[in-house]
Amino acid sequence: MIKKINLKLSYTQTIALGFAVLICVGALILCLPISSRSGEWTSPLDTLFTATSATCVTGLVLYDTYTQWSIVGQLVILFLIQLGGIGFMTVITMFSIFMKRRIGLHERQLLVQSAGTLRLSGVVRLIKRIVTGSICFELLGAALLATRFCPQMGFWRGIYNAIFHSVSAFCNAGFDLMGKYGEFSSLTSYAGDSVVSLTIAMLIVIGGIGFVVWDDIVKHKWKFGEYTLHSKIVLTVTGLLIGAGWILFYLFEARGVLSGLNGTDKVIAA
Repeated sequence: MIKKINLKLSYTQTIALGFAVLICVGALILCLPISSRSGEWTSPLDTLFTATSATCVTGLVLYDTYTQWSIVGQLVILFLIQLGGIGFMTVITMFSIFMKRRIGLHERQLLVQSAGTLRLSGVVRLIKRIVTGSICFELLGAALLATRFCPQMGFWRGIYNAIFHSVSAFCNAGFDLMGKYGEFSSLTSYAGDSVVSLTIAMLIVIGGIGFVVWDDIVKHKWKFGEYTLHSKIVLTVTGLLIGAGWILFYLFEARGVLSGLNGTDKVIAA
């Protein structure tokens, strides 16, 4: 008699398994010749590292994204960044809502874990806000970046670069396509460009404070005293770290790495 194996995963284990599957599929596609600019196979270990970095939005790379990966490879990385940034459970839930499928208790528990909230009530509403907010901020960021990229790169390439960098910045992923101006050059060629620098910076901050803080801001607007302790700590510490870092970086590097820029550009770059 064969004993039936009952494999029951916890909510946290289910989410971890989902991320693992997403990473492995992404790594497998990045291995293929169609994903590399040279048309050759890429080492599975290298693609696994790249897929992990993109999905977990860490910004660590083994290759310059522009010079190593083809459009297909870049789109795979962008897809992993987006799913990793807002959470694959969020995307799955939105598909369920779109298909008018009822969200069960088990899925709601998964969403609570994935979104980082402690409340089961209102979690589906929070997910809708996460997706709507993400799309709006990323489109607004892309529109602002396009005003700089399109005149330099052409319309369609400029739009593509604007979308890629807006999503990457909002999800705090750190990937860029500026290798065309020099391998691993990142955004150094835009150090003094206020539109690009401030747009990228604001996207990083807005995406970095987290979805739970967003929800608090939407609910209570500018009434800081009514925010949860979590939101108060996140907003206060974020402001202090950015403000102090900005001032100290400017003071210490004004005659160092920033010495080649004029006064205004130094402030923006800092």
